[in-house]
Amino acid sequence: MSTVTVEDRGPISIIRINRPERMNALNQACAVELQAAFQAFDADDSKRVAILSGTGDKSFCAGADVSDIPELWRCIPNVGFKTDKPIIAATSGWVIGGGIVMVMMCDLMVSTESTTFYYPEAKLGTTAGGISSLVARMPHKLAMEIMLLGTKVGAQRAYDVGFVNRVVPNGQHEVEALVMAEQLLDSAPLVIGALKRLVADVMPVGPIEHMVETAQVLARVKQSADLKEGIAAFKEKRKPAFKGK
Repeated sequence: MSTVTVEDRGPISIIRINRPERMNALNQACAVELQAAFQAFDADDSKRVAILSGTGDKSFCAGADVSDIPELWRCIPNVGFKTDKPIIAATSGWVIGGGIVMVMMCDLMVSTESTTFYYPEAKLGTTAGGISSLVARMPHKLAMEIMLLGTKVGAQRAYDVGFVNRVVPNGQHEVEALVMAEQLLDSAPLVIGALKRLVADVMPVGPIEHMVETAQVLARVKQSADLKEGIAAFKEKRKPAFKGK
């Protein structure tokens, strides 16, 4: 069974984490599949809006699966993949650890009344660090309370500080997200894309975001044909024939 499902509603794609038996925790396969699903969404000219959700109502995402720890950066919007198209997070139940990082990087968010945001990493003795960008997306003191004290924050409080756009009855998060997506379809895609890029220039970029971007740049060099050619030319005492690939 795939750890990620994609439901097409015309120009709208609903991308769901599909591990309900593990509270939709992210394992290695899930992170890779989410990244691939969003890259396919971005490359498809017929798709205009994505909704990021989870299978079931008990948990949107329980964070990283500690029994199969993923490369979490892969499934973080604007980190593991980039798109000028809007992404709406639709949450219900628990949004834990890396799940918060995922939704905070989406453009809009609909949450059910049962949604609870929880970052317990300090109590577990670990962190991937991406949560640091939370302070750019909600009031500083509340972000620090979530990170340092592990306070559980419900949907209403998250809505009151502007972290969530709409709070809806349980079971209605995807319905409301689809309403929002339909509204976005009435707007010019080029304008939406331009606004997303301009906002990205204004929004502070956290240290983990910088680190991942740098690592990706260096990885392309380390995996390049030019590197192999350079090493071969050095060994063979000849001039390398680089091709920029």
